[in-house]
Amino acid sequence: MNYFKYLLFVILFSSFQLSAQDRIIKTNRDTIVCKVKEISTDEVKYIVTETSMDILFGIDKNEIFKIILEDGKELSFSHSLYGGKTYENQKKQAIKVNFLAPLTGNMTFSYERLIRPSRSWEVSLGIIGLGDDIDDEDPRGAFVKFGMKFIKSPDFYLKGLRYAHVLKGTYVKPEIAFSTYSYDRWDYSSDPDREHNWAMAFNIIVGKQYIFNDIFLLDMYFGLGYGFSDNDDTAYHYGFSGGNSDSALTVTGGLKIGILLK
Repeated sequence: MNYFKYLLFVILFSSFQLSAQDRIIKTNRDTIVCKVKEISTDEVKYIVTETSMDILFGIDKNEIFKIILEDGKELSFSHSLYGGKTYENQKKQAIKVNFLAPLTGNMTFSYERLIRPSRSWEVSLGIIGLGDDIDDEDPRGAFVKFGMKFIKSPDFYLKGLRYAHVLKGTYVKPEIAFSTYSYDRWDYSSDPDREHNWAMAFNIIVGKQYIFNDIFLLDMYFGLGYGFSDNDDTAYHYGFSGGNSDSALTVTGGLKIGILLK
């Protein structure tokens, strides 16, 4: 009977010791039962009581989801490159204007918003007719574009590596564009006929965005894709070129300048 009580005491004591230990929950949801000894800038050091009290293990903080201490308190962690807390003081929205668009007969405004580090979405509105009318066509209309921007990640990771700014860098952006407009069509033998046209395109954009002092930005881009239009005789649709009877290929490009918003 005394032996049974002793065995029960050992089991209860062991269970208490196990439950009283710290737990490191990794990003892949594996759990390390241990005693945390040190939390440094890049690493957490711990001992595993079942192994040896003299062996000190280490784990990169980027591999840790959270730590549950023996008293129940929790410590949360975020990746030093992709964690939102790393960039919480940076501005994550931007308003832009296409700097060269007025030379091609339109004014284009864009809005970009960060979803998470390395990814954002962007929408553009173009007002056709605000700009040079070099062909005397009196164009009127609008176009819209929507795209998801994927900012290039580093080719390799070093401890402490992070984006200089979450909206800065080389990117790829799949984009859908729709344009509708009217214009004067001249045959130079009579008054012009008013023509209407619409066009759609799916483009893959490659660009690079520069951020200056978390205030000003410069965005240069070029894209190719496929498109089609209602009027096969027209090759320029203001938001993009191409996508007619001659070829389904579409081309777009530009230079945007803008300001960042909180």
